[in-house]
Formats: sequence, structure tokens, C-alpha cells
Amino acid sequence: MTTFQEFGIDIPSGASGNVKTICPSCSHDRRNSKDKCLSVKVEEGVWNCHHCGWRGGLPKNGYIPKQIRRPQYKPRSELPSQVMKWFKDRGISEGVLKSEKIGFGPSFKDKGGMQFPYIKGGQVVNIKHRTRDKQFRQEKDAEKCLYRFDEIAKAEDGFVIITEGEIDALSFLQAGFKTVGSIPDGAPSETSTNYTAKFDFLRTAEEILQRQDKIILAMDNDGPGKVAEFELARRIGIERCWRVEYPEDCKDANDVLVKYGDFKLIDVVSNAKPFPVDGIISPDDLRSKLMTLYDSGVKRGYLTGWHYMNPHYTVKPGEMTIVTGIPGSGKSNFVDSLCVNLIKLHQFKIAVFSPENWPPERHLQTFVEKYAKKPFDRDGFGVQRIEKEDVNRVVDKLEKHIRFIMPNDEVMSVDAILEKAKIEVFRHGIKGLIIDPWNEIEHCYNGVREDQYISRELTKIRRFARLNGVHVWIVAHPRNLSKDSAGNYQPPTMYEISGGAHWRNKADNGLCVHRRAFTAGTPTYVVIQKIRFKEVGSVGDVRFNYCIDTGTYRDDANNVFEEDLNSC
Repeated sequence: MTTFQEFGIDIPSGASGNVKTICPSCSHDRRNSKDKCLSVKVEEGVWNCHHCGWRGGLPKNGYIPKQIRRPQYKPRSELPSQVMKWFKDRGISEGVLKSEKIGFGPSFKDKGGMQFPYIKGGQVVNIKHRTRDKQFRQEKDAEKCLYRFDEIAKAEDGFVIITEGEIDALSFLQAGFKTVGSIPDGAPSETSTNYTAKFDFLRTAEEILQRQDKIILAMDNDGPGKVAEFELARRIGIERCWRVEYPEDCKDANDVLVKYGDFKLIDVVSNAKPFPVDGIISPDDLRSKLMTLYDSGVKRGYLTGWHYMNPHYTVKPGEMTIVTGIPGSGKSNFVDSLCVNLIKLHQFKIAVFSPENWPPERHLQTFVEKYAKKPFDRDGFGVQRIEKEDVNRVVDKLEKHIRFIMPNDEVMSVDAILEKAKIEVFRHGIKGLIIDPWNEIEHCYNGVREDQYISRELTKIRRFARLNGVHVWIVAHPRNLSKDSAGNYQPPTMYEISGGAHWRNKADNGLCVHRRAFTAGTPTYVVIQKIRFKEVGSVGDVRFNYCIDTGTYRDDANNVFEEDLNSC
């Protein structure tokens, strides 16, 4: 049986749970070689280094550990004259090139390239290669981290500047700023729906960025730059991030340096503005976003994966959806199925607080079934169950997209859930948070009425959603159930959830998952009761067939509904 020791990981005898230990991949290169930066989950057999990013697991768990490779780097003492001229034309002096150890070498098969060393802990951990015509590559299997990591780590000016590329970082250095760096992979495309890998470097930067009160994001003045700016701000924390404004004829910091000189670049930093925070927004703060809306139109939310659902409901980051329904109607099943669709279609990352589905391995089983569309258990209702090797394959997929928030011995209040969700925003870039159900949270009223408490907490959750670009689903049980003259339960509205009208008033969207009867073959109706913004959808009903063996839903082509459902 493979052990941790075979990978150089020292675990105390008899240890269990989560253990911190020294990382064999990077600790020997660090100044503080005794820092326990490697987190190990003993029972799961997996590990993650918060300094160098080394992640892996024991083979019995289906993981293949990835070793971080340290490249060899020996810059030439003198750069070629044409390279020196290229930098000079961009306003960057020989002194800056020497201080940053910029090199040149056979970076590509058919041509040489400029070399930008990524130095962390005094060691070169990666090298960015670039040609003058904008071909890029990095070292294979090398660590991804901020450019000029060490300088940012010892920042004493009260702020740091983060740019989109190395040339912009050198431009700020030329202007006299010291604590400046850049992201390693540039900005994602505007149309990309899966750019999480571009921000994986933040895992190793978490500690040094959390020490800074002011982080100035100097991304390019174009569509991809705005995407990078927002994604960095929501992960780092919008309240600590500032953004720059370049002259109209400048795309980036180097443009400003070349066209106007270093004093103008100093002026750009001096006039950086904080990101808009709730309650403090001026029209000028909104100008660029307004122009984007004018040019490209108001965007819908993410499509749900169900053809007949999409006209009525889409998933927009920054909003809050309340999901209700009578007990046993499938509220949790539906939300989980929706999230599996979002994972498959849009590479969503989601955090799940769902104590009704604990233990978490039982909940993971339902996600595996929905993802594979095959039953997990031996009793698969006559349907072939999922093969064991396919279980591992699906878990590998879900490992990239789902995190379970567990209480352990903590009191899981709304604040505690949001605190853990914020960590997952930074580390994994989650775009969805499930709170299921509301009545399993530890509620502390502190002398206020229930409705006042619910108003306060829903406002808090909605603010978290907006600031962090996360869509939050809250599953809440109704307080009262009503029947029609035939004795059938009617779809409950958000007004019937315990706590009253605040559930509807605070929600961006409201869904009711409803079944008239609990016999095989009975369709499930999703009643869309509220949509705040018309680009997200419209009120109405969608009929689904529920597949009991896999817990999945198929929206019915016969999309004709009874009058009483339409009246909700």
C-alpha cells in the first residue's frame, strides 16, 4: 500500500483529520524551512501546499500527484542590441532590466525570446518566454505565482500594484514603484466560461495579499482586462481593491509610459479609484459598465441546460434565488440537478451547505448519479449501475467544481457559512452557493422578531452575492400548506415561508418545486414565481419528468399546464 512517506510527506504516527506539515517540494528552498505549509487530509489521502501549489494524493484514491519542477535560469550578462532597443522604445531602461534579471535565449524552436524570471523565496520557480511579436510560453510543470512575488511579499508602502503582464509591471518600476507584480497568464477572453486555471496562482498569494490594505489593479483597458479586473477583485475582496483609469488613447501602463512618460504613470496611480462598494457609487463609477451595456446589450444569466426552463429562468452571478415547495417535492434534488447542469455546461464551481444530506459522501453519491445519469446503488430500479472506475472518473471531475461546507463542531450561523464561502471564492473562484435548508442553520435572534432577523440575514446574503459575483440558492420550507377542494396541496408561495413577506421582497428570483402526488410517473412542476430582472427570465411554469434511479430531471416537450399552476 502506498504511503505518504513515499512522497516525502512526514505525518505523525496515528494522525487523523487535517494535518499541517513541511512540504517536501518547496520547504528546502524557503527561508523559513520549518514552515508547515502543506495541508494533508489523512483519511482522504490528499494534500495541497499553500506556498508552492503542489497538490496530489495517494494512488489508491485515483489521484496522480504533480511534482513542481524548478527551472534552471542563467541570464546573459548582456542582452542583444535589438532586444535592448525594443525595451528602450517602450521606455524601459537598462537598469530596470538588470535589476529584474531579464534574459534572452532560445525560447522557441525557430527564434529566441525574452525571458522573465518568476522569483519566489529567492528561487526561480518559473520563466515566462516572450517574442517581440507576442508569442508566449512558460516552463513545463513549473509553479504559477505572481511575477515579482518576493517584492510584493515585503511590501511596506501600504499598497501593491498588480498588472496584466510583465511589461506593464516593468513600466511601473520605471516610474519608481517598487511593490508591483503581474498575473502569470494574462487576462481571459471575454467569451470564456472557464478561466479558473488562470487564477490558480492566487492560492499561493493568499497570505501576502491578505496583509495589504490597498491593492491597485492595473489591468488593460479592454474587454479581457475588465474580466480579469472583476475576477481578481471579487476573489481578493472588492473592499480592498482599487482600479486605475488610463488616458483615452492608452490601452495599458506601457502605453502611458511611452506616450506621456513616467510622471503621467505616477498620476494614474495617484488617481486610482476604489471599486464601488454598496451605498457609495457615483455615475462616473458606472460609466464604463454602462457603455459596455450599450454596446453589447444586457446579458442573460447562464442557461440551465433545460430547453423549456431557459425562457423563464437563467442563473446570473450576484443574485439570490429562494426555492420552496412542500416536503418531499424534490427541492434539494432539483437544485443539485441544476448545479450539475451548470458544471457541465459552464464549468461552474459551487459550494454546498446541506446538512440534511450529510454525511457528505452520501451527498456526493447523488452528485455522481446526476453527473453520470446512472444509479450508484446496486438496487438501480432495473437500470445498470455506474461502473466503479467511472465513479472515480466522475469524482475527478467534481473535485474541480464542488466543495462541501461542513459544520464539524462549529455553530453554523449565516456568518460562518458566508465566511467559508468567501474562502472558496478566493481559492477556487466559486460562482454558486447552496444553502439547504434554511431551518438547519443556527439562528440567533438576539431579541429581535423573526421577520426582522430574516430581513437582516437575507440582506447580508444578498450583499455577499453581489460583492462576490456568486449566485446563492436558499432552500426554505413553507410554514403553512393549503389544499384545494379536491384535497390536493397547492404550490406554496414565498409568502408562506416562515418569516413572512421578506422572503419574496428580498429575493431576486423565486422558484417553487411542486408535485401533485407522490406516486411513480407524477410530473414535477417548477413554478417560477418571481424574476426581478427581465433579462434573467419571466414568471411561468415548467413541467419536468423526474428519473428516480438517477435523481435527474427532463423538461417535458408537452409544455401545457393546468390553470391553477399558472395562477401562482
